Amino acid sequence: MPQLILTADPDFLELALDDAYKAATEVTQVAQLAPGIMLLDCDLGFWGVAESWRQEPPIFARHIHPVDMTVPLRGAADDVSIIVDAAEAEIASMLDPDLPFSVQTRILGDLPYKPFDVNRALSQRLQELSGAPLDVRKPMQIVSVVCGEMDDAVENSGRRTTPLRTADDGSADDTQSAIRNSQLAFLGLSLADYNLSDWAGGERRFAREKDQVSRAEFKLLEALEVFHIDLPQRGVALDLGAAPGGWTRVLRQRDQYVTAVDPAELDPRLATDKAIRHKRVTAEAYLADEPDEFDLIVNDMRMDARDSARLMVDYARQLYPHGVAIMTFKLPEHGRRQVLEHAFKILRGTYVLAGARQLFHNRSEITVYLKKK
Repeated sequence: MPQLILTADPDFLELALDDAYKAATEVTQVAQLAPGIMLLDCDLGFWGVAESWRQEPPIFARHIHPVDMTVPLRGAADDVSIIVDAAEAEIASMLDPDLPFSVQTRILGDLPYKPFDVNRALSQRLQELSGAPLDVRKPMQIVSVVCGEMDDAVENSGRRTTPLRTADDGSADDTQSAIRNSQLAFLGLSLADYNLSDWAGGERRFAREKDQVSRAEFKLLEALEVFHIDLPQRGVALDLGAAPGGWTRVLRQRDQYVTAVDPAELDPRLATDKAIRHKRVTAEAYLADEPDEFDLIVNDMRMDARDSARLMVDYARQLYPHGVAIMTFKLPEHGRRQVLEHAFKILRGTYVLAGARQLFHNRSEITVYLKKK
């Protein structure tokens, strides 16, 4: 049966697997390769699941890629050469020479080489053989490599397996005994648009900036990117629960005039910005004061997801007809699916749910993108 590797936040893995079960008729868990990283057998294969998720993106699955071949490794430095040779035999001919590509490698466990070592060697060889241009920033096709200790992960899985090189005594290694309880590499080629994320494992990382107020800024940056949200020039935005001002700072970087609502103080570095209006009241009190209308409302408040949804429904009348909203749902440790469905039900009466994802920079929460009905 075709295989794929699915990645999610370890705390949300079961919900990510539910995403997969809904997309395919038959899905079997073969092995957990590392926390949050699952090897799956799937009747639809990678392409069937990926196409389904292109039409209706999952909430909790963060990244997927196909397994086109499995390569037994030695757990030594020459593993890089083994991977390159295997990819030359099977992957190179599959690359479209007219589309830019990138190699994305994940090393699971303690191996004597780094992702960069595999990426560099494999990219060079594939570029030479296929003629496809290398573009690590905006690839259209991705060669995914996952290496680690698998312990019976793919025994009897039926996948194409490249044997180990000849043993030191000159005899050929037995492939199946090498697969069992050994280091393995899983390789697959896919279009970047089908992987759910352009980043290996969905790990979208941003550089920390000198004037950064909080790590919460990464959540908004990732949401704007994942949901393809273009903010209007010189738009007006409302930041509910703004303190200490991380999301406000991101919005100001994008030329938005921001009303920041929070009884607490904002970071002093924001105090001199005349395009920020700080209302030191609660979100409920500000709403009662008949506020302005906005192009964008954001809400990263720490409150029950259902209460936060009700607050956003109340604020819908403060959005311009073209307006959008971004909010996070804080989810409990148990009963997450029920809480989430209830919160969605509250929102659907007023908004179109344009997107909902458990992003890399989320923790026990998801990010929701809303459009006004």
